Amino acid sequence: MDIVDKNIDGGKAFDWGRTSEDYAKFRDIYPDGFYEKLLSLGLCKNGQKVLDIGTGTGVLPRNMYRFGAEWTGTDISENQIEQAKKLSEGMNIRYFAQPAEKLSFPDSSFDVITACQCFWYLDHETLAPKFHDMLKPGGSFAVMCMVWLPFEDKIAGASEELVLKYSPKWCGAGETVHPIAIPECYKKYFEIVYHDEYYLDVHFTRESWNGRMKACRGVGASLSSEEIAKWEKEHTALLNEIAPAEFDIKHYGAIAQLKRK
Repeated sequence: MDIVDKNIDGGKAFDWGRTSEDYAKFRDIYPDGFYEKLLSLGLCKNGQKVLDIGTGTGVLPRNMYRFGAEWTGTDISENQIEQAKKLSEGMNIRYFAQPAEKLSFPDSSFDVITACQCFWYLDHETLAPKFHDMLKPGGSFAVMCMVWLPFEDKIAGASEELVLKYSPKWCGAGETVHPIAIPECYKKYFEIVYHDEYYLDVHFTRESWNGRMKACRGVGASLSSEEIAKWEKEHTALLNEIAPAEFDIKHYGAIAQLKRK
């Protein structure tokens, strides 16, 4: 499903379903410290019912399943959900292909709602009251992201420049460390009780970093097949020139916990 938002990439259409295979293979990269932030807040464990919005290939439910929560994952892309189901074989995780704005779970269905790497795609005016109602009293809405730092990491910066060559209006570039911005509409329904921003080093090979970059919105989700092939050829040559066989990419993680009023 093509998504078009005038505030994202200058309105250029993108579809995560086009990159689902690469997404499944190369974007399950969060280190343990990323998940530990949720656990340290008492979230997503011990029998809690958790709804993961924009679950993609089910990275969050799959990796946190062992901590005892009962997970439901939803995503706008049917291809992403199909990958999530394959990768979650043997786990009791429910998945639904549906836009977040059209979800209709009963009131007080969940202890926790998570939105990992997808918060900026949501219709917040619609979802703030919906999330409030779907959560149990005192429940939490946790927003998370992990982003490479192009100004602090030479390899990340060079790869980002190549994405911009093919997608000049891609707005995923130029990230620096900052708190997650929570729109005003949530403050009627939630209290922001915690936020944190922290550095993470994420390990890659040339192949896995190429795959990670290929599975980003500015490449695999929006370029034509011909453009992707040209980009990948250039990126492979670039990495052979500037990167060792294995390396760490400097990222930062961010989390915000909103508690239901």
